[in-house]
Amino acid sequence: MSTPLFDGKGFTTSRLALFVLAAVTLSACDETGQAFLSGGATTGAAATETKAEAEFIEQDVESPEVFYALEAGLWDGRPSLGGVWVAYPDVKQPERVVIRNQTNGQYVIGALFRRERDLPGPRLQLSSDAAEAIGVLPGAPVELEVVAMRKEKIEVTPPEPEPAPEPGIETDGDVAVAAPVEVEAQSLDPIAAAEAAIEAAPDTGTAAAEDASVVAAATVGAAAAEETNDDTAASSLKKPYVQVAVFSVEKNAKQVDEQMRSIGLIPRIVETGSGDATKWRVLVGPAMSWNERRLLTKQIKAEGYSDAFAVAN
Repeated sequence: MSTPLFDGKGFTTSRLALFVLAAVTLSACDETGQAFLSGGATTGAAATETKAEAEFIEQDVESPEVFYALEAGLWDGRPSLGGVWVAYPDVKQPERVVIRNQTNGQYVIGALFRRERDLPGPRLQLSSDAAEAIGVLPGAPVELEVVAMRKEKIEVTPPEPEPAPEPGIETDGDVAVAAPVEVEAQSLDPIAAAEAAIEAAPDTGTAAAEDASVVAAATVGAAAAEETNDDTAASSLKKPYVQVAVFSVEKNAKQVDEQMRSIGLIPRIVETGSGDATKWRVLVGPAMSWNERRLLTKQIKAEGYSDAFAVAN
């Protein structure tokens, strides 16, 4: 006897089971009509790529809105404790500051404290260590600029992998050296042997000369980019520039620009933000290769900018 399609209450139990099974099957299909199982990995057009999380580093940024003073300062000539610091009236809490000697351009990072005694003379009082670091003579007032520093997180991308060495080239640290070549031994007369030894002797100045030539090539590329105002110079790197520092005061960025030019580099100043949030970034580049960028970064860090790192623009 056949099973009835309907009874007095609607669909029969077996008919209801068929509808449930069909609904489950349809829900297991994606928009392309391909079926997948819950909890399983999707394939084909349904697969998605996992986006790498952004990485951040902390970098010192001048914050004049926290504290800023541009006036005469003095070291009274007496030895002081506490390292590098400057004192000023009405300071509410200690701050980390950069102290610049406006007469010679020297600067140092130190602490800012409240000046306890209001003595006659300049309001900025230097410690002996701070005065020695920026070239201030005892008892001789000098114009100082004191700016508070704050740590800010800056987004960076993971470093690019270094290119694989060419066939026949072995790498020794950062410097690529040619792989040894096997040669057939031949007998030479004494004079020829001596000449061959002299020609094979290593040139101790080669590495330094190569470094200098690489930096010179990067400088030429930077000069061409500056002259043509072309930010897309022919560089194979995704991040061809090296960021020297970020400033909240344009004048300080220009001072660093002059410092970079004094050592043969050609920097550029990039203004970002607007109003009170305006920042001035000092960049050097573009580098034409990862080796050029490495040497530029090394040279910039040797000037005291230890936070320098590679950026896209």
